[in-house]
Amino acid sequence: MKLRAAVLAGLLLLAGPALAEPPVWIVRDADSEMLLFGSVHVLPPNLRWRPAALDLALKGADDIWFELPVDEATSQEVAQLAARNGTLPPGQSLFGLLTPKDAARLVQIASDLGVNPQALDRLKPWLAEVALAAALYGKVGAASEHGVEATLAAAVPPAVSRRALESPAEQIALFSDTPMVDQIASLLGSMVEIETDPDTFTDLLNVWMAGDVKGLAHETMSLREASPELFKRLVTFRNAAWTRQLDARLKGQGHTVVVVGAGHLVGEDGVPARLRALGYSVTGP
Repeated sequence: MKLRAAVLAGLLLLAGPALAEPPVWIVRDADSEMLLFGSVHVLPPNLRWRPAALDLALKGADDIWFELPVDEATSQEVAQLAARNGTLPPGQSLFGLLTPKDAARLVQIASDLGVNPQALDRLKPWLAEVALAAALYGKVGAASEHGVEATLAAAVPPAVSRRALESPAEQIALFSDTPMVDQIASLLGSMVEIETDPDTFTDLLNVWMAGDVKGLAHETMSLREASPELFKRLVTFRNAAWTRQLDARLKGQGHTVVVVGAGHLVGEDGVPARLRALGYSVTGP
């Protein structure tokens, strides 16, 4: 759940302040500079997470890129598309897609989180997983209005151009078009985490706040292990597509800030590594 649910739901805070700060990467060529910052989409209030380098880059930026546009219209479109594409066809049941044992586990987990199990039964596995994550984060006051994107969007100077790497339809399709077997594998993986490791989200956020890149890369492995196909769809393919867009931007000139999920910036397959392979100067952790 750590990475896959973060795409739509995000993470939460259960611990105190860290001693470092989330990592940033700086990409340069002769006439361009681009700061890459890894996001946590949903956070509790009053968390001091903004690195000084990020604030400095925002002041001098010509443009800022998010995964999606950050506005109310986009939020409503995402919710509508999720409802339209995340519901099972008539006559199908989520519980019927699971073994009786796993269906009973899902009912128990949902009940413990205050989610109506019968409401989940009409959802495709990917949207049921997001619903569980949202309930889990809501228990500690985490919300999108406190997350990185919402916070930065409110702080961006009016003169800074806003760009998006994806559309709401493209992002929802990443989930809804995933083969059912992979959706189920991802849901079951999240259920195991909820049952066996209640502090997993604390650990992940502490790793992020500490700027521990190796730790972040390790945390992303849960999705790769649970569903390699979904990992390719949510991470590998998107990293490649985003790198092409950012490469085109860097071929121009100016100062850019890019804000995407933290899991997309770490490891050999991350966006910084891909840009470095294209010949750009990339500095960072």
